[in-house]
Amino acid sequence: MDLNQILKAAFEADASDVHLIAGQPPVMRVHQVMTPMAYPVISKEQAKAFFEQMAKTEAQQTFERQKDADFSYEVAGLARYRVNAHMQRGALGMAMRRIKTKVPPLADLSLPEVIARLTYLPRGLVLVTGDTGSGKSTTLAAMIETMNKRYKKHIITLEDPVEYTFQSKECIIEQRELGQDMPTFASGLKHCLRQDPDIILVGEMRDLETTALAISAAETGHLVLSTLHTVNASQTVERIIDMYPAGQQNQIRSMLANTLQAVLSQTLFSRIDRAGMVPAVEVLLCTPAVRNLIREARTFEIPNVIETNRAIGMCSLDSSIAELFFNGMISREDAIAQSAFPDKLERQLAA
Repeated sequence: MDLNQILKAAFEADASDVHLIAGQPPVMRVHQVMTPMAYPVISKEQAKAFFEQMAKTEAQQTFERQKDADFSYEVAGLARYRVNAHMQRGALGMAMRRIKTKVPPLADLSLPEVIARLTYLPRGLVLVTGDTGSGKSTTLAAMIETMNKRYKKHIITLEDPVEYTFQSKECIIEQRELGQDMPTFASGLKHCLRQDPDIILVGEMRDLETTALAISAAETGHLVLSTLHTVNASQTVERIIDMYPAGQQNQIRSMLANTLQAVLSQTLFSRIDRAGMVPAVEVLLCTPAVRNLIREARTFEIPNVIETNRAIGMCSLDSSIAELFFNGMISREDAIAQSAFPDKLERQLAA
């Protein structure tokens, strides 16, 4: 078997992921569905050969020590992949996520119109949240590219790994990759603040130090974009606050209330009207009322604020899902399965 032929076949099928596991045939994920590929079972020797073909010496040494390694692999003229190599049942397995290189226009992503308005923000913190594979990176890349065409500013991205590659247009863009250009997100962010940035993209707020630095950067006049693995806006606020020791939580509530501009929580659905995926998006905009709820530890009231402020662009996840269903884009079963309040949504869809 030829590795690049497997990846070419997956690319032509528009697969987002490819899994190469010793003892199994190659499998690809197409529009969220795992699909076996028309290739024979991968032997242990073949899996090892694939790994050695893709991984550089440093990644191979890391794998020998830890039995896990993350690295990137590029098929010239085709695509780049984010790869995790690991052991399972004593055999080698690799999960490969395709990194799309062409940044899609924001208008082509079926996102709420209010998201385009966020690209005009001069400062503050904007968070895009959701499960792995929910389109967070694509949304952020489209926002960055929109600003790249409009402003004359300095944009720095800190990523693991670099996914979409940007060409500097009106802006100057620098992209730093974890492991290659910086040891940790926190270290990269700390030094980034001395590099005269206007806009900073932090791939993920993984730990307390990175989160604290991101909030501080937003507080000192930068526009900071980042992601979290949370499913809705109120959970996002609580996740950030819960990272801090109890004695610091009142202080961080105040800082977050001052700096947070918006939370976008995404869930991807397979379309039924045509091939492809479409996002449902919960939108929280930080109005004075929302800032007060964050300061006063009343984040449980955020869903009510979202429901009563639809006129300014806020939207709950279930409202977004219902709109996709009524527009004939997604199935009733998928809508209810991904809903925050399935019973309530089921009644709404039946009405």
